Amino acid sequence: MTVPAPRVRRRPSVPGRVLPLLLALVLVAPLGLLFALAEGNTADDHDLATRERLGVRYLRALGPLTDSLVEVQSTAVAQAPASRAALSAAIEEVASVDDAVGDELRTHDRWAGLRAKLDGMPERELTDPEAAYQAYGEAADLLLALYRKVRESSGLIRDPQSDTFFLQDGIGGALPTATVLAGRLADLVRLAATRPAAERTKTGIELAELRVAAFGPANDLVADLRAAVDSTESADLGANVLTPLDTYQRSLEAFTAAGGGQAAPNPQQLTAAGISAQAAAKQLRTVILDQLDALLTKRLDALDRDRLLARVAAGVATALLVGLAVTLFRRRPAEKRPTHAEAARPPAVRPDPPAPARDADRLPVRDADRLPVRAGTAPEAERWRPFDAAH
Repeated sequence: MTVPAPRVRRRPSVPGRVLPLLLALVLVAPLGLLFALAEGNTADDHDLATRERLGVRYLRALGPLTDSLVEVQSTAVAQAPASRAALSAAIEEVASVDDAVGDELRTHDRWAGLRAKLDGMPERELTDPEAAYQAYGEAADLLLALYRKVRESSGLIRDPQSDTFFLQDGIGGALPTATVLAGRLADLVRLAATRPAAERTKTGIELAELRVAAFGPANDLVADLRAAVDSTESADLGANVLTPLDTYQRSLEAFTAAGGGQAAPNPQQLTAAGISAQAAAKQLRTVILDQLDALLTKRLDALDRDRLLARVAAGVATALLVGLAVTLFRRRPAEKRPTHAEAARPPAVRPDPPAPARDADRLPVRDADRLPVRAGTAPEAERWRPFDAAH
């Protein structure tokens, strides 16, 4: 009967058991690096979009202030009864927003300078049309500088998406500039009729320069919105922006016809066209701000979703690698298998044990065949045993 030799179990090897852990760490390290890089980029994009929404909030408050400032300037230049109620309310609204988000956007200094300028212009000091035109013009320049500061500090001016970039450029750059310069052009046309004849040449040059300066931003606004609609993936942007944009373009054409093609435009016609353009600009501004904020909100939601998926994927991958390493570390050592020489060696053969004798094969044993056994070596009953068994 062939009996295989027992297998010898290998003793545990410390390097062999630590190696799976080292391999797991080697795989986890680049995975953690990639996750850290992705997390950092996502966090940066998230912070940028969050600051941009703060900028949109600030721009929304600056809109009514722009309209009120232009209206008060036109009223003062026309020497009509002026009311600063709307302007005061707009100032308080901007002040509230600046208190809330001015630290993040670093706009406190700019706003403080503009508010000091506005508060230092009481009605009794602006009875002179030329003085009102000059004073409110300086305030408007400070207002446009605040627009630029908000766009820069919030990151809107560096937005990486085409549609949001063109929208912010239109609402924070072209539209307020066009509104301020259009009102200034209408006021200058009114003042030109009252200036002395000796200043007509100077006034004509000033009007020509102001026409170019006023109509340029308005055309840039139209180009920005067209580019935003063409480059966006949003199905709502075009449907919401194009209709008020068409209205603004028609009012802009009327304003251009009233003030752009004549050497001495009619003040009444230009003022009426300016009021119509300003009303269209208000409607367009609300739409642009709403769409810009919606796009930024959608981007933030997508970034939050990507961050969650990345964290879940990294957690699952890390758990799988750690689990695999622990499993390999705790696995029983493999049994030693015979070498080729040991396998070729013939197996050891053990002799079969003798079969027990049957009763029929036993022969009677005579007394002469018994051999004595020394006393003390076996019990009395076993002192005699068969001779053949002894030999």
